[in-house]
Amino acid sequence: MLQTILLVAMILISIALAGVILLQRSEGGALGMGGGPSGFMTARGAGNVLTRATEILAILFFICAISLTIAGNMSRASQSVINADEVGAIAVGGDTQAPASAAPAPATPAQPAAPSLDDLEASLPTAPSAPAR
Repeated sequence: MLQTILLVAMILISIALAGVILLQRSEGGALGMGGGPSGFMTARGAGNVLTRATEILAILFFICAISLTIAGNMSRASQSVINADEVGAIAVGGDTQAPASAAPAPATPAQPAAPSLDDLEASLPTAPSAPAR
């Protein structure tokens, strides 16, 4: 429930932050646009209010992001990424849980997955010996 509330707050803060940033007057005059005296926010006081609002929203954004991370990790605190029982079973060679509905696998002849070096040497033709001079 806390994650949902924080996520909704994060979305609202993000939208408000983008809006406040877009409302600010352009200082750089990129490509010759913006920065002119036309518009409804030409007073210096309006710029200070928008700058202060941007700072507050940015701080709230970071606080909300950190809170979301903490809240997400609190619910997983009792679980481990690596389950020690399963790692031990893998190291021993056994399986921790067999599926209940799985039928036993049919017996297969014991053959290696790939031929061994002995099989390769046995399959090579023998070279005739060179005659003695």
